[in-house]
Amino acid sequence: MRIEKKVISKLEKCYALAPFFYKGKECFLAASAKEAECRIYDMEGNMLEVVWDGPGGVMTMVPIPDSSGQFLATHRFYSPNDSSEASIVTAFPREKGGWEIQTLAKLPFVHRFDILRNQGKKYLIACTLKSGHKYKDDWSEPGKVYGAELPSDLFQYHDDHPLKFQVIKDSMLKNHGYCKICRDGVEKGVIACHQGVYEISPPREGKDLWEIEMLLETPASEAILTDIDQCGEEELFLVSPFHGDKLEVYKKRDGRFQKIYEHPQKLKLLHAADKGYIGNTPAVFIGHRRGDMDLLAFISDGNGGLRTYTLDHGCGAANVLYRHTQGRDILIAANMEADELAMYYLNA
Repeated sequence: MRIEKKVISKLEKCYALAPFFYKGKECFLAASAKEAECRIYDMEGNMLEVVWDGPGGVMTMVPIPDSSGQFLATHRFYSPNDSSEASIVTAFPREKGGWEIQTLAKLPFVHRFDILRNQGKKYLIACTLKSGHKYKDDWSEPGKVYGAELPSDLFQYHDDHPLKFQVIKDSMLKNHGYCKICRDGVEKGVIACHQGVYEISPPREGKDLWEIEMLLETPASEAILTDIDQCGEEELFLVSPFHGDKLEVYKKRDGRFQKIYEHPQKLKLLHAADKGYIGNTPAVFIGHRRGDMDLLAFISDGNGGLRTYTLDHGCGAANVLYRHTQGRDILIAANMEADELAMYYLNA
């Protein structure tokens, strides 16, 4: 494999990434975990606009489907110990330029969220890392998962009229990991916390209840489902435990997930995770933020194991975003420990 790295920008404590279709072209969003900017870039790595200068504390950004350049983002999540003022905001492009930012809902310690579509409706699923604390590094108040139907008119929501959420599931200690899957035409959220990994589905037509299925009871910080070996059955890639150093892979056997692989090296503060392709080969991309701070790609070796490629070293990626555009496989990385945004062109 041949890797080309392109550093496109410096951004202090860059953290959150999201795909974004803006002004008729494919782009992406990048934002800081601290008091720095949120920016829009095209797929060549050119910065197009600054959406806001601050506040930062952005853990997640999600474009609103079928909108004209609107997206949602977290604000003021600065660390597990400094997130009691966290919220989800809406960002709207103004007709004459610039951006309008409104508070959708104040949600202390909100870390990950997403928009899930099912049977013509949109639902917001939001995950809080914890629910409160009394002192630094206090985890005595576990997080929750919240849900709400997302109305088409978001302009009506602001500080004095927030969107109302319901609690889908509580008692979720160190509720950190999230990825989206689509199964049987329904978008679902896969959530990782100390209690394990859960698959959560939005309500079906005529129903009010969200559906919850536990996939695995192993403590986890990130979880990704993908068919890495193209056998027709998904593998579950797991970072364990919270901000942990173990990378494990599970596969369903006899109706339950069982461990089939553990990476031989400890990878300190595993954090970045996404799935994609290198050529026609499925791949999982993993980065860690301490120690060697490698950015790695994993593909199947064809014999039930994994082949590992080092894409970068000493970069400390917080999040990565895979995109296939203009016939190229691209991995965008928020290299938080290096304060850099980078694009990696993956050539099989």
